[in-house]
Amino acid sequence: MPDDDLLPLADELYALPLAAFTPARDRRAKELKDQRVKALRKPTLAAWVVNLLVRHETEQVDQVLAVGEALREAAAGMDAAQLRELTKQRRQLTAAVTTRARAVARERGVKVTDAVADQVGATLTAAMLDAGAAAAVRSGLLVTPLAATGVEAVDAAAAVAVPEALGFAAAPVSRELRVVPGPDPAEAERARREEALQEARVALQGARHEHEEAEAHVKALEARSLQVAAELEEARRRVAGLEERAEEVDDELTEAEDGRDAAAEQLATAQAEVDRLSSG
Repeated sequence: MPDDDLLPLADELYALPLAAFTPARDRRAKELKDQRVKALRKPTLAAWVVNLLVRHETEQVDQVLAVGEALREAAAGMDAAQLRELTKQRRQLTAAVTTRARAVARERGVKVTDAVADQVGATLTAAMLDAGAAAAVRSGLLVTPLAATGVEAVDAAAAVAVPEALGFAAAPVSRELRVVPGPDPAEAERARREEALQEARVALQGARHEHEEAEAHVKALEARSLQVAAELEEARRRVAGLEERAEEVDDELTEAEDGRDAAAEQLATAQAEVDRLSSG
């Protein structure tokens, strides 16, 4: 397949419902015998929602990109007043368009959680702050959401299906209802089961890793327990020895006290005799 045909084909695939992407991609790759088609990545939910917005709410997306361009020009020109006004407009527009994106997805039976909506909003914000991110969004070929700080450039090429997408603009979709042929049911079920199997394998690998860590932790504690038990037994032996020594010392002390008392009596007797003889 010529290079010029890849982007239009990608445009068709990334315009499909998210569940239809993988079986449709695999079918086209098999028909065309082209590994580049097979290598096209399935978009994340947030990326798919942005791609959906680009095609079905093109005017709103163009407005987002226009505000972003003006914002970057104001920042470059150090126009503080205009920058503050555009920043306020950016926040309001991002919130409004993100809300619309959730509605567009909901109309197609896809629920967008708050976490995914945050990623959509971050992607729109990135498109306003970074020219590369703006090109990635306008392509309608995002595979991952974007984020930008306004300081470092966004790696936009890594977020799109193919690097050439940065010069591509997704074709707007008419608001009229269109019937899109669905994927072959058998292929769709096979793709679904394959994806489920991959997810299960990832979960199994994670569970196995956690089990190995837990087992290693148990073994370490068992070794420590044996060490502490040995130290405790040694301490008990020392205590027993000290208790025996204490009894011996107590016996010696008693004998010493008895000897002291006897000596005291002898001293008193001797002193009395001396006192008697001295007075006579």
